[in-house]
Amino acid sequence: MQTLLLVALLGSLAAVFAAPAAKVKWCVKSVKEMEKCVALAAIAPAFTCVLRANTLECIIAIKAGEADAITLDGGDIYTAGLNNYNLEPIIAEDYGTSSDTCYYAVAVVKKGTAFDIKGLQGKKSCHTGVGKSAGWNIPVGTLLSLNLMQWSGIEDTPVEDAVSNFFSASCAPGSARGSKLCELCTGDCSMSPNEPYYDYEGAFQCLKDGAGDVAFVKHLTVPDSEKPHYELLCKDGTRAAIDDYRTCHLAKAPAHAVVSRKDAQLADLIWNSLNSSAQDFPLFSSAPSKNLMFKDSTVRLVRVPANTDSFLYLGAEYMSIVHPLKNVQASSASPAIKWCAVGHAETAKCDAWSIASSGDADVTTTIECQTGASVEDCIKKIMTKDADAMAVDGGQVYTAGKCGLLPAMVEQYNADLCSNPGDKSSYYAVAVVKRSSGLTWDTLRGHKSCHTGLGRTAGWNVPMGLIYSQTQDCDFTKFFSSGCAPGSEPGSPFCHQCVGSRRAVGDESKCKASAAEQYYGYAGAFRCLVEGAGDVALIKHTIVPENSNGNGPAWASGVIANDYLLICPGQPAPVEISEYALCNLAAVPAHAVVTRPGTHGKVVQILKQQQAQFGSSVSDAIFRMFQSDSGKNLLFKDSTKCLQEIPEGTSYETFLGAKYMTTINALRKCSETTPDLEKSCTFHPCQQKN
Repeated sequence: MQTLLLVALLGSLAAVFAAPAAKVKWCVKSVKEMEKCVALAAIAPAFTCVLRANTLECIIAIKAGEADAITLDGGDIYTAGLNNYNLEPIIAEDYGTSSDTCYYAVAVVKKGTAFDIKGLQGKKSCHTGVGKSAGWNIPVGTLLSLNLMQWSGIEDTPVEDAVSNFFSASCAPGSARGSKLCELCTGDCSMSPNEPYYDYEGAFQCLKDGAGDVAFVKHLTVPDSEKPHYELLCKDGTRAAIDDYRTCHLAKAPAHAVVSRKDAQLADLIWNSLNSSAQDFPLFSSAPSKNLMFKDSTVRLVRVPANTDSFLYLGAEYMSIVHPLKNVQASSASPAIKWCAVGHAETAKCDAWSIASSGDADVTTTIECQTGASVEDCIKKIMTKDADAMAVDGGQVYTAGKCGLLPAMVEQYNADLCSNPGDKSSYYAVAVVKRSSGLTWDTLRGHKSCHTGLGRTAGWNVPMGLIYSQTQDCDFTKFFSSGCAPGSEPGSPFCHQCVGSRRAVGDESKCKASAAEQYYGYAGAFRCLVEGAGDVALIKHTIVPENSNGNGPAWASGVIANDYLLICPGQPAPVEISEYALCNLAAVPAHAVVTRPGTHGKVVQILKQQQAQFGSSVSDAIFRMFQSDSGKNLLFKDSTKCLQEIPEGTSYETFLGAKYMTTINALRKCSETTPDLEKSCTFHPCQQKN
């Protein structure tokens, strides 16, 4: 009998864990929200309602599985994304033509008052709530960045103290009761309906009642009938009409978003449930209350790209404002830059570089190493300040640029040009075939391909851009029968020919965009051709001579350069490898070091010092930056002769050039070829600079 009961119990547990959640448990924070949620659940049985006292309790409930979803503002999305909660935004509010999936944080004042933004000190302020985007993070961050408000940092004193010292009195719901930040409030100073001056409408009411001199709210807060009586404070010291928010605002803020646990199946359930219920229930109406469950100004909901965490959703611009308010600020005076290496081989070289850079007592700058699972992972680490720099190819410069990074230095492959910084560094993207194959560019269709990596310049963007311009078809599996393009989805035909590390059955490194995949990168793609895994290698023009006739690693020991030819569009027959200037797919920009805008100067300075010690011109260096002993092209391309500075402020578009930008923009019409990181970075316009 006990055995039967145990079997039954185990069967029940298995069913519970195997089955997706039948209902979406929505977390609400007030009686009014509960009433709306219950009304939704009556019409849409997919929903059930969970009441908690405040936002943080809802975040904790979702983390614990006691609830599934809640709509949060940017400041709370930041909190929900922290490691101890690990939630992510899955659905964004869209506010229509006024701002789409962003809104404008503005400072509203009564018309007829005489002060500007530089005269806010000593005034009385109305905030939507402590930690909220438009009402706290952005205005406080803006006043600090303009050096109007003084604060030594969270390690010395809470930012609330700096705000208290700046304004004569405030209503900032969520502050400690009895403090100056609660002085203007008329309720309990909580972030709940118990405080009449809470949230957007409450902060505006605080201003309207004459309690405060300025209200920090979103651009849609002031009712149309009230707009003639109010103005906006602009960051340049002027004022503007309420409807001029596009040119007069403190910052763009990412739209409120639904957050949940990192569970793709649960995200689908929430999205599908909201979509189906929106046809029968007014999700974006809260009359006679305001902004229950969703903002009333929401026009529709938009699915956030998969794998978009809180940082990517909020964007580097917003994060640069909120991060210093909530965390100890890292010292910018550190004599080291953190270099991001991809995979084991690059990390080993980086570690050797780090040891060499710190081994000289006369050297004041050093290299520290961070490891990323992929180039995209490293780009994200640079965005989040977990790393500072890395060298990437042109296609990755494009993705990094879309994510707010800038090129700082460029690899130069011609030693004669190292003394001429104005001379542009570039190389040729070529298509290499075996002399015995009889292939031409016009007969490539249906054959197997070897690529340096998905999204790489010579190995993907240029050749696939050309193929797309010929076929107007984004399904490249109709052109190549199979291939190896590291970074592709595991089940893709473009992973079939990859070999991984060849060290184990079920090799996890197969098709990975790192040196762990033997067919990754320029030399890897050529090896793919040499070993017969593909019929064409899409690489750089120097790779064949660098890996043949006795040059290169062990696998290339028997390779004869004369056994290979170049093919290209418009050329009826193959040509010799040496004819790359006449037969190529494109001249493309060299690899570049990318970093955050604020660290350009530091990265350039340290790299100049490093190459003076460990560059190609130093014959007795204990470490060589541009040489890879346990692989090829680790950290930098082995053909690099020097790094040259790119003028500060140069955009990724300018660096890549109009021709390459045209190629890659055309290829981006094929959304499946766009890296996930790039999709996340460009989801909404407020992720870019204002």
